[in-house]
Amino acid sequence: MHTLRHDLLRTQFDLTWSLFEHHLERLAPGDLLWEPGPYCWTVRPGPDGTWVPDFAETEPDPVPVPTMGWVSWHLGWWWSVTLDHLRGRPPRDRSEVVFPGDEAATAAWLRGLRTEWLSALEGLSEAEWEATAPFPWDNDPEHTVTHMVAWANAELMKNVAEFGQLRLLRAAAGN
Repeated sequence: MHTLRHDLLRTQFDLTWSLFEHHLERLAPGDLLWEPGPYCWTVRPGPDGTWVPDFAETEPDPVPVPTMGWVSWHLGWWWSVTLDHLRGRPPRDRSEVVFPGDEAATAAWLRGLRTEWLSALEGLSEAEWEATAPFPWDNDPEHTVTHMVAWANAELMKNVAEFGQLRLLRAAAGN
């Protein structure tokens, strides 16, 4: 059974995803690694060829401007870990969430996470929606899985806005 709040969360998610699709469909070669300024966080090939994101445990000051590649990896990281928690799996370490590398593979990866997310949400019972959220509040009884889904929607909105703005800036710059 779906309640109004769950339907509202799904409508909010679908709207945000449609805005993301607008940008994913228009990705051009080189977009993901385009650096909009001199101080950026990006993803770089590591010694074994696996893409490694720039990262710091404590946010630097000033905060680096992310590339679309970094935003994509970040989105995939928090979404993968949230899915792990939702599915009752051990959450992956940040280093285990690997950026795919190119525009087509990245779009496919993110679309796959969307499919897995929607499948996981559809399978939740009303009791599971009201259960204590395992993440990102570390099982704080004041936050339910409904809160976790709302948080995930907010994270997605933020990342989609960042990604879209970066894509528009690159297109406007003619790079």
